[in-house]
Amino acid sequence: MMTEKSFWLAVASADHVRRGRREGFMQVSHGKAGPLRRIRPGDGVVYYSPSSVYGEKGGLRHFTAIGVVREGEPYQGDMGGGFTPFRRDIDWADASEAPIAPLLDRLELTAGKANWGYQLRFGLLKIGEGDFRLIAETMGAALPTTSIP
Repeated sequence: MMTEKSFWLAVASADHVRRGRREGFMQVSHGKAGPLRRIRPGDGVVYYSPSSVYGEKGGLRHFTAIGVVREGEPYQGDMGGGFTPFRRDIDWADASEAPIAPLLDRLELTAGKANWGYQLRFGLLKIGEGDFRLIAETMGAALPTTSIP
């Protein structure tokens, strides 16, 4: 049975996203499992990073990773010190980080919304396919065409 693909925007500092890219996983909301259970294999995920380093205020405001969710369920990883956040495996695309500013008037997510950042506070939200594709194009992402409808 074929299921419809969804597209997601996740929010995390760039240093955390870069580690996930290197190791092939994503995690959101400080390692909570619930948000990751909404995501399905084959869904598209893009990360937005308001800051370069966790705990830092602002400063970056870039899309920092984009990819497609692999088969499998959320699982716990070991970050050390007893921290075992939930993760999902991702096939990350070869892509460049890109600022959000040039897209603010073009994305359905942000166009005409003065306080567009407010909706990002939960760490994960569903976005439209058009926004996902525009972000992918802006990042120069080579996504696997068989994974994205």
